[in-house]
Amino acid sequence: MPNQLTDLNLLYPEHLATVIARSDRALLRGGFDHLVMPAGTAHYQFLDDRDYPFCVNPHFKHWLPVTRAPGSWLVHTPGRRPRLIYLQPHDYWHVVPEVPAGYWVDHFEITIIRDAREALAHLPNDSARCAIIGEPGAALGDFVPNNPQAVIDLLHYQRAFKTPYELAMMRVASRIGARGHRAAEEAFRNGASEFAIHGAYLAATQLTENELPYGNIIALNEHGAVLHYTDLGRVPPVHPHSFLIDAGGSFHGYASDITRTWAWDRDGEFQDLIDAVEQAQLGFCAQVRAGQSYPDLHLHAHHVLAGVLRDHGFLRMSPESAVESGVSSVFFPHGLGHSIGLQVHDVAGFAADDAGTTIPKPPGHPYLRLTRRLEPGMVTTIEPGLYFVDMLLAELRTRPEARDVDWDRVDAFRRYGGIRIEDDVVCTGGQPENLTRDAFAAIAV
Repeated sequence: MPNQLTDLNLLYPEHLATVIARSDRALLRGGFDHLVMPAGTAHYQFLDDRDYPFCVNPHFKHWLPVTRAPGSWLVHTPGRRPRLIYLQPHDYWHVVPEVPAGYWVDHFEITIIRDAREALAHLPNDSARCAIIGEPGAALGDFVPNNPQAVIDLLHYQRAFKTPYELAMMRVASRIGARGHRAAEEAFRNGASEFAIHGAYLAATQLTENELPYGNIIALNEHGAVLHYTDLGRVPPVHPHSFLIDAGGSFHGYASDITRTWAWDRDGEFQDLIDAVEQAQLGFCAQVRAGQSYPDLHLHAHHVLAGVLRDHGFLRMSPESAVESGVSSVFFPHGLGHSIGLQVHDVAGFAADDAGTTIPKPPGHPYLRLTRRLEPGMVTTIEPGLYFVDMLLAELRTRPEARDVDWDRVDAFRRYGGIRIEDDVVCTGGQPENLTRDAFAAIAV
């Protein structure tokens, strides 16, 4: 874990200089004088006086590790020190954001305000000369987010290339997530319910539900066939068979995204299938290298997983036939992965360049979230899976290819739900860096 008094002091100035340089280019392209970023505001729930959980503007937290200061603003003018307008309200109903402190504060001109409307006095004089990036609800006076596309396209495209500072943040987020996964597995082995496993995860990570990078997927038995299962059953199954957990960690605004699948019977046939998927997944991780087309890697994963299905007796057709006919997508119905960083599903996954040109998804693969060619500095998830989804299997039964499926074997595996193995992997100039595997190794020491 980075030492905030040493490592971050050294890494942050370079990161900020990179963000400033990108922002200067974006402003020049868009024809603006200032980049203005509201942190965002709290929103009341409909017909109530309770706030929805606050989620900071990703553009705001790209500049500095402040994630809990609604009503604050950040202003960048080329050639000047960036300004943070920091809302620290007089408030005895809620916890007031702490005074800014830490490795980053000396790089900003910081103005403390007590009322959100006071920010207007510190924003640029002419809002028309500003690229204002944020959600519509963050508007203040004439400062209404305009989110100019030329500016957004450049900033989003460049965000795929992580700075050493950002990678340091993501390594910590990975260790936090790995600790949670270890606690969750132990709870599963002890026969806990989904709800109790979720509680064990939160306790191990020391994160609240609102601080997680996304809602935890804690799926026992057949629930593993629901790709985004979040119901959290309160009663454990009478006969536990399997456990799929997709859960991450957060650190200074950066995310990790980790999935593991566990068999109750460590020596059974479902464990054998898990082992086969994991072996395949490690092979895909090894191909996160500069120049690799991500769509090509996704299609390669389909061929490998179709071979796993054939080798384990589910299919009688060749991997090539399974992919060409779409049968592989019945068992592997989502994309191989996505970009990750400030957001779990990070932006510009389809960008061909920084001018807004996009790269289409391969035909027949609508759920792939990343079509770019990998380059050093990019971080992507690698998350192949095999599932036994009733709806998709019912559709397959009506097709000619159904004759090449061993339905008795498929039916026997429905109780397990599915398998997904996911790591966060950095593309470098050489060997990829697997943030997730390194994190598990580090916490085992």
